This record gives sequence, structure tokens and C-alpha cells, in this order.
Amino acid sequence: MKSKLEQIRAKVLSQITDCDTTDRLNEIRVSILGKKGELTDLLKSMKDVQPEERPKVGQMVNEARTEIEKLLEERKAKLEKALREARMKAEVIDVTLPADRRELGHRHPDSIALEEVERIFVGMGYEVVEGPEVERDYYNFEALNIPADHPAKDEQDTFYITGDILLRTQTSGVQVHEMEKGKLPIRMIAPGRVFRSDEVDATHSPCFHQIEGLVIDRHITFADLKGTLAEFARALFGEETKVKFRPHHFPFTEPSAEMDVTCFKCGGKGCRFCKGSGWIEILGCGMVHPHVLEMSGIDPEEYTGFAFGVGLERIALLKYEIDDMRLLYENDIRFLRQF
Repeated sequence: MKSKLEQIRAKVLSQITDCDTTDRLNEIRVSILGKKGELTDLLKSMKDVQPEERPKVGQMVNEARTEIEKLLEERKAKLEKALREARMKAEVIDVTLPADRRELGHRHPDSIALEEVERIFVGMGYEVVEGPEVERDYYNFEALNIPADHPAKDEQDTFYITGDILLRTQTSGVQVHEMEKGKLPIRMIAPGRVFRSDEVDATHSPCFHQIEGLVIDRHITFADLKGTLAEFARALFGEETKVKFRPHHFPFTEPSAEMDVTCFKCGGKGCRFCKGSGWIEILGCGMVHPHVLEMSGIDPEEYTGFAFGVGLERIALLKYEIDDMRLLYENDIRFLRQF
């Protein structure tokens, strides 16, 4: 028994000395002192020892156990100290080094302009409504009084997925969806991304954004349209801004008009920004065509309405005096920081 105890003691001392991780040290503890450990098994064999020898042998086992536990604790303390020192050395901060710069993003000019437009119209009681970018030909063209053979479809050539499904060229389809719900009156704007088969240049892109508005109610007149858009222009470009309406043609409105605003650069006197005219074209508008109302299930004898549409990029280009639309899509942080 004494010889076996000495063997266990010598082996454990060697294992503890060579141990270099706390996990391995715990394995040694379990293998010696655990329920199925070697020292525990030795204690269980005490029944085979002569009764007169048991006190002496028991004392030897307890002394060995105490010594092993003490060595385990000492080794554990040394390993933890070494681990802590290594961690502290690895985590030392050299305050003389330049700090890592974490650059935050910046709101895009389009986002800033859109938030301002939404704030203006929500303040006038309008609702912001979104719709699908992948649309049916019916909602993008036919329901807006643009049949298959209408020349306006050439002006808004787009990307077709099938013969009936396309990428929308305008957000007017969202207006049709809202009219078909039959929840009147309607006061809404529909901002969103649209697509056309345009060449990329300083003022065109195959992908851009529109904001279209719609009001449907009883007794709506062109005067309501003019008053609404005049208030919008003043809120967006300044209180001194004046508006001018020129006759135009849109298939889904009758009568239709283009709206100009006084140049906010020269106050309408004429400059290079407005090409000497004193006016800047800003959007298209008109009274909703009676046939458009009928196709959406609204009685044109009882309800009338007006609609308007403006390019979001056009607002950003004018408001922030950007001369090339392509700058908006290059993601150059030096450019974006200016707004």
C-alpha cells in the first residue's frame, strides 16, 4: 500500500509540474481525487489492510491527499497569474499611436430632399403611400389612360419582364391601387424608385425617383391644385417663391399644366442658373381625367381630383445646386458631406 501510494504521489507531482494549462490541471485533479480517481480507489481498498495498520495507512493517504491538493492550488495560481500577465501584455494600449478613425455615414441628398417633401405634405394632411416597383402594364399605363398604341408609351420605354409585367416608369400606379380601394377622400403622395430606358448623362438615368401626389374629393377644382402647389413651392424654396402654370398635355389629366417656380438664385431677375428666364420648370400636374376615375370605379360626376408629379433628383439638383445627376450615385463621401 505504501509503495503504491509513493508511485501515485511521484506520478502526480511530475504531471503537475509539467502541466501548462488550467484545463489540463483540472483533468489531473479529477484523475487523482475524483470519485473514480486513483487516490479514491486506494482509500476504498483500506478494507484489505490489517486493522492495526489502518490508522497509519489512512494517515499516509490523507497526508498525500493534502500535499497533492496544495500542489494543485499552487500550480493553478501560477498558471492563472501567467495567463493574466500575457493577456494584459496583449491588451496594452500605446497612447502615442494615432487612434483608428471610425467614419459615420451621411444622409444622401435624395434622402434629405425626400424627408423635407414628406414633411411638407404630411403637414398639409397627406398620407405617404408606397407600392410595388415591379408592376403590371395595366396599372402603369392602361389605367392611366395610356392604351397599348398610345405614343406616350414610347416616351416612357421601360424594362419588361413579361408582356404584362414591367419595372414601373412612374409611381402613378400606386395612385390607381389606392383609388381602386374605394376609400374616399384621398390625399396622398407616392414616392419611390422608377425605371426608364434612358441613357446616363448629366440629367438622365435609367433608374431615378419620383414623388407623385393625388387628391380625390368632392368639389376639387384647379384652384385647389394651384393653391396646394404654390404652398409646397414656398415651403420648399422659400416664402418669396412664386409659381407659374403653363398649358401642357398628360394623358391621365385634363386640363394639364407644367409648373415653374421663380429662380431662387436670382429671385426671378434672370441668371445663368435659370438661363436668363427668371423661372425654373419643376413639375407636371393637372386635374384627374374623368376616364381615369371611371376605370378605378369612382363616379366623375360626384368626385373630382388633381394629381402632380416631380422628380426627386430634380428637387435635389435644384435645391443644392448640383450640376450633374451622376454625382448623386457615385457614393463619394467627400461629395455627400457637403449636404
